[in-house]
Amino acid sequence: MLIAQISDSHFRSRDTRLFGALNTCRALERAVEAVMSLDPRPDAVIHTGDLVNDGEDGDHRDLSEILGRLSMPIFAVPGNHDRREPLRKALAWTGSIAAEGPLSVAANLGSIRLVGLDSLVEGKAGGRLGEEQLGWLDGVLSANPQTPTLVFVHHPPFAIGIDFMDRIMLEDHAGFEAVIGRHPQVELVACGHAHRIVHTRFAGTIAMIAPGIAHQVAFDLRPGAPSRWVPEPPSFVLHRWTPQGGFVSHVVYIEDYGADAPLSDYVARIGQ
Repeated sequence: MLIAQISDSHFRSRDTRLFGALNTCRALERAVEAVMSLDPRPDAVIHTGDLVNDGEDGDHRDLSEILGRLSMPIFAVPGNHDRREPLRKALAWTGSIAAEGPLSVAANLGSIRLVGLDSLVEGKAGGRLGEEQLGWLDGVLSANPQTPTLVFVHHPPFAIGIDFMDRIMLEDHAGFEAVIGRHPQVELVACGHAHRIVHTRFAGTIAMIAPGIAHQVAFDLRPGAPSRWVPEPPSFVLHRWTPQGGFVSHVVYIEDYGADAPLSDYVARIGQ
């Protein structure tokens, strides 16, 4: 079972540059092309939020068209740059967007379960799930205690040491941690928001943050460091599930670094 996680596309339509520099339309197209070129292809794609940057109608229309090029099921949750109702309308065709309320989702995918959470607080950069959604999550997990589960949400529930990102993480992370900790079938918590590859132990399982598919947050652990973005290589995460090994996650770079080359001679030598 393969699940591709793309995140933080911050999509703007083709003729608009994010920060006056980044063609995030082309970045999403390239990410979709990279996912579709995988062999074997993923069984599903999850998008962990900030699908668009400013939420204009044209952005949602073009975003929908590009994501529609994916041949596998798509599951998306909103980030702080998204707006709930335009996103609900734009992605209704996926069949995985709730018709009302939070844009949370629970779905079976083969032998595993995907549970997506809506951490959007419109008008704010930080995230919150709220008691009602945490209760819903607890109920969904309680109903499927034997099914290996991947939970995904935009805002990370843990600090990463980059100050300005930690100030806008998941506000009710303690409540979320308590729920996850009660359900050992949760194999992985997948997040976005921080535009960096980060892993940690969390609530008895593994939590990780995916990189951005267009740009990254500058790596700077100095207290009080300013917010900055950097044009580091765009990438996404491919989660491979097997009953024997659980989830193993690979970072897949979207850039073209040239043709690969065989390692046969080297492998033959070290195998002697």
